[in-house]
Amino acid sequence: MTEAAGTAPHQSAKTSHAWLRALESSASIARNPRRLLPTVIAEIAARSGSVPALLSDRESFTFGELAERSGRYTRWALERGIKKGEVVGLLMTSRPEYFACWSGITAAGGIVALLNTNLGGASLAHCIRVARPRHLIVAGECRAALESALPAAGAEPAIWMHGADDDRFPRIDERLRALPSKPLGEAELPGVTLGDVALYIYTSGTTGLPKAARVSHGRILQWCYWFAAMLGIQPEDRMYDCLPMYHSVGGVLAPGAALVAEASVAIRESFSARAFWADVVRWDCSMFQYIGEFCRYLLHAPPAPSEHNHRVRVACGNGMSADVWNEFRERFRIPAVFEFYASTEGGLSLFNVEGKPGSIGRVPPYLAHRLAPGLVRFDSETELPTRNAQGFCQPCAANEPGEALARVLNEGSPAGSRYEGYTDPQASEEKLLRNVFQPGDVWVRTGDLMRRDEQGFFYFVDRVGDTFRWKGENVATTEVAETLCGFPGVQHAVVYGVKVPGADGRVGMAALTIEGTPDLPRLREYMAASLPSYARPAFLRFREHCDVTGTFKYSKAELVKQGYNPELVSDDLYFHNTETETLDALDRSMYERIRSGKIRL
Repeated sequence: MTEAAGTAPHQSAKTSHAWLRALESSASIARNPRRLLPTVIAEIAARSGSVPALLSDRESFTFGELAERSGRYTRWALERGIKKGEVVGLLMTSRPEYFACWSGITAAGGIVALLNTNLGGASLAHCIRVARPRHLIVAGECRAALESALPAAGAEPAIWMHGADDDRFPRIDERLRALPSKPLGEAELPGVTLGDVALYIYTSGTTGLPKAARVSHGRILQWCYWFAAMLGIQPEDRMYDCLPMYHSVGGVLAPGAALVAEASVAIRESFSARAFWADVVRWDCSMFQYIGEFCRYLLHAPPAPSEHNHRVRVACGNGMSADVWNEFRERFRIPAVFEFYASTEGGLSLFNVEGKPGSIGRVPPYLAHRLAPGLVRFDSETELPTRNAQGFCQPCAANEPGEALARVLNEGSPAGSRYEGYTDPQASEEKLLRNVFQPGDVWVRTGDLMRRDEQGFFYFVDRVGDTFRWKGENVATTEVAETLCGFPGVQHAVVYGVKVPGADGRVGMAALTIEGTPDLPRLREYMAASLPSYARPAFLRFREHCDVTGTFKYSKAELVKQGYNPELVSDDLYFHNTETETLDALDRSMYERIRSGKIRL
């Protein structure tokens, strides 16, 4: 396989070994279609029952205790008559019980909808309606969110409380205690196979209402074994997981990859930059999972005595910015960063085994025919790939940004490798692109813009819909945000496009979180030197903090809605005055002059 220029021989061998381990470990999955993740955990429990599996301040399970707890949920589902393919909603904060709950119910054939604990009201009601659950398990701390959503949730499911009394609803944890603890025999279980759907995992909803992605048992096992092998997880490893468990990484991938390798996982209910390193040391973790801006938060935290006293050998996750990568490794003395890209809906995964800063990975040549994405030219105005005169999409050249497409594998492909779509058939169909490179071929739109360098490494550029067009040029918000974060004191930058009367496209605006008082002349000079004129934000908004989703993605919808209107924005607003080449305060008078075209941007 062709390695990047400058790659040392030992790194080349390490890379090949990781891919070969992953291929070998996942090759046997399809041979036993009834061997699910709960089956694997029960097998480990039978030989290593006293080994720690899931740990937390709230509760901890050995492998034996996890298998038993999961089995009680299986018995509960069978007792309630939940048939294969029927849905149970789960609204619970992150803890070992969470994993036991969904794994047990899916072993009985139920589909568990992992509901976002940060939602309430209409948003949570929408997610419940999408899943149409027969039963809904609600932790006591989530009761207020449930109450706010029920009036709009449609047909009310049977509700079970966990850890809290409510006269209206039974306690599932009390019912579990009354059920037998002995393992279920194979004859007692329905014929659940790898091809059956196990989970509904919701998209973040940053660009619209969340959609429920279908995740099969086969894909869960594929995720777990593949990542365990890629990371070389050993029984002595311990994963630190402080990500939301309603997310595919925090709730399935991070714990599942460790568990199938007979390692353990320390779970924290939510991320805390202040407590992070103390937790890692206290739980003796050798690896941790990150996502999104997680690592930038840690970099901006004050030094902690424990940040160098750990035994972490690898940080794994997705979304680490190139401008953070090296500083993060050096400050916290992290030997390796394992960045990956994966789609919850299925179809595409990339792995940066080499640890090349900023890259989301690449595919070895011997797997390119099966796994390599297609990159096609994209029109930000129509938000569709462009087509040539023959009607086919146009492949991107090296370093040219385009939308990444995943091959649609045929029905004969192993469960876990196929595109599985959403609960909504129309939404599933809208993700497909037909007649892409030749008549009759079908690819899945990822909705992500990427570029590929000459060595075959892929880099995330932006989300489709976030990229906007100004002065005839495409502006990638992610790249602009990373540039702005290079200015001294800028902790977070959220970049988006806003409409201006009388102008085509959208002009850039940035919401910045910055330490101290911003030095506006220096910031303007920095933007002029670092960004092309069309990519420089015309409007700046300075905030005390930035809003993120539960999966550490910036929340842009409300920022775009408020725009640069000073009557809607309480933060300090500035605009780039092209006549004086200064950043000027944006008050109501200036706003009206911009809107009327008296001030040109």
